[in-house]
Amino acid sequence: MPKMVQEQYLTQRNDIHTSERQYVYKVGIYGWRKRCLYLFVLLLMTLLLVNLALTIWILKVMNFTKDGMGQLRITDKGLRLEGASEFLQPLYAKEIRSQADSSLYLQSSQNVTVSIRNSEDQTVTQLNTGSEAVEARGQRFEVNSNSGKLLFSAEESEVVVGADRLRVLGAEGAVFERSIETPQIRAEPFKELRLESPTRSLILEAPKGVVIEAEAGNMEAVCQTELKLESEDGEIILEARDIKMPGLPMGSLSSTPSARQNAFEVCVCPNGKLFLSQAGVGSTCQINSSACL
Repeated sequence: MPKMVQEQYLTQRNDIHTSERQYVYKVGIYGWRKRCLYLFVLLLMTLLLVNLALTIWILKVMNFTKDGMGQLRITDKGLRLEGASEFLQPLYAKEIRSQADSSLYLQSSQNVTVSIRNSEDQTVTQLNTGSEAVEARGQRFEVNSNSGKLLFSAEESEVVVGADRLRVLGAEGAVFERSIETPQIRAEPFKELRLESPTRSLILEAPKGVVIEAEAGNMEAVCQTELKLESEDGEIILEARDIKMPGLPMGSLSSTPSARQNAFEVCVCPNGKLFLSQAGVGSTCQINSSACL
């Protein structure tokens, strides 16, 4: 190759390399931007480590395991809480029961309410235990024994006591605003039985008879105005060794010689009134008929 052509080729090649160097740009972050980026990455790593440490600490304190958290255990039958538990919001559960060898306690500073709702979210049965009263609301309330026998039931129409014996231990007995139906009313041994109606009447009725017995004491019937013994189809029998009527009115005394001073006969008026008349040889009831007025 001629020398002149070779020099011209080298000159053109150098010019091409020079023009390429003029258009080369540096790619990357340099200077204060690079330092800020490293600082931000370091801060993120620090936060990540702190967050990881706090998460591990919370898992350790709350006792998180594969079976549950703390005293809460997740089993195949549901949730199991060991020890005392506190609920800040309402608890909805199908069944709540204690362990086999421990008791179940429900405690609250205000009250404990157990509600049963239907499909329309309406309360149909509710048990409310408060500081002043225990209230139960529902269509029917029942108390059964372990064998399933009905001991007590209450509904709007009636109250049934299914126990063999109902004992009232109050000093003033039991007060019933309306009638009661029972096969037997009996006092405790060596105690008095008292049936009293302070402002109204007292009626004892039975389709096959009423039996009043006092096997080891006296029987008294006291009233303010009238005491009525009535038998529509039968008899009234007074059977005793002595029958005393100390309050009968006395008829006029007879001055006839045949009159006996210490003997009297019981006279019956047409209206059923009884009075005493001084006995004589014959009946003196007609003489003292003025006592019937």
